[in-house]
Amino acid sequence: MPRDWDAFYRKAHGPREPAFVVRAFGPLAPPGPVLDLAGGLGRNAHFFLQRGHPVVLVERSREALRGLADTPGLTLQALDLEAPGAERALPPGPFAAILMSYYMNRPLLEALPPLLLPGGLLLVEGFTRKEAARRGRPESPFYWEPLELLTPPPGLSLKAFGEGWMGGWRAFAAYLKP
Repeated sequence: MPRDWDAFYRKAHGPREPAFVVRAFGPLAPPGPVLDLAGGLGRNAHFFLQRGHPVVLVERSREALRGLADTPGLTLQALDLEAPGAERALPPGPFAAILMSYYMNRPLLEALPPLLLPGGLLLVEGFTRKEAARRGRPESPFYWEPLELLTPPPGLSLKAFGEGWMGGWRAFAAYLKP
């Protein structure tokens, strides 16, 4: 069942702390713009903005985008990343970093490497299949399989990986474009 993201963001109060993978590996991103996919209220975007990176935040919720309007250094793009052909509507880059934090879309993940600068990072974090079982959603497709993030998308190399209990069963990966 799709979540009503506009209702969710109407009740939310400002950005939270950035994702672990962003805090841990974001400082290693080379200079340049950052692409934040399904960026919500901008918790990860703000991290990069504070470090001087311009950020393009892609989000389908008009409510979330409304809350981020007029943020200096932030370009907003309304886009449903689940729509057919959404990857063709992404900004062309190149980007110093691309973030996919708590958003799961395997086909999109495979399409991201060409959008990165050499030395750029693709940072991914989300819940695992164990978390799906713990939450009573074992059949949901929106969870990473065990050790899945160990395999980088084509054209990237694995810089860091972690999986386990982090306030829920989570996984993260930092991929590097050589």
